[in-house]
Amino acid sequence: MRAKERAQLAVERLKAVYPAISELDHANPFQMLVATILSAQTTDRSVNAVTPRLFASYPDAAALAHADPLAVEAIIKPTGFFHTKARTIIAASAALVERFHGEVPPRLDDLVTLPGVGRKTANVVLGVAFGVPGFAVDTHVIRLTRRLGLTTSSDPVKIEAGVTRMIPPADWTGFSLRLILHGRRVCLARVPKCPQCVMNDFCPSSTVRAARGRRPLTATGTRVRLSHARGSTAKRSGRSRARR
Repeated sequence: MRAKERAQLAVERLKAVYPAISELDHANPFQMLVATILSAQTTDRSVNAVTPRLFASYPDAAALAHADPLAVEAIIKPTGFFHTKARTIIAASAALVERFHGEVPPRLDDLVTLPGVGRKTANVVLGVAFGVPGFAVDTHVIRLTRRLGLTTSSDPVKIEAGVTRMIPPADWTGFSLRLILHGRRVCLARVPKCPQCVMNDFCPSSTVRAARGRRPLTATGTRVRLSHARGSTAKRSGRSRARR
């Protein structure tokens, strides 16, 4: 099977298991941008624990741009690297006010000019907040695309370029988000849970193989529960639904 065929099959298999969402709580593009910056080197749960207070105190770019860095640091401290992150989100907010009338621009070329915003963050914001196709490459996406044999590179820019040539733009955002979710739950860095993987019949790195002629399923009763800005989404395998 060629890499392009594996990519297209991976898109379909993951689409049946995961919703195309970010687990970062947000109500608008500004909140999504700030939350994504804060998510570096920490968990989404840690970010979601601090952003309600942060956005209650600084509801928009103008407010955050004029914030006291020490006050911001005190709020976001649980996310780690809080000195740098506080300076970054304040500087990014100031740039939004100065150059974009306080609004988050819906263009990648504009987003990457903001302090602390690289292609990964920009693509997440574009896809989640604006519905603009973007393929975000984080450590999970790097690991999974290599294991799936979609790339041999560890360079996020090269991975983004290669994978987006294999699948339609309409699938870019969803595939990236689902790879991240799958990497967190099943395709773990140290010990991947290959028996539970819906791609174990064609993934070249799989330690198991599904029975010939059968589409692999997640473990019976597997439930994908995701917390995000619009509540929780749960998906069960077809077998578990049939029991209800």
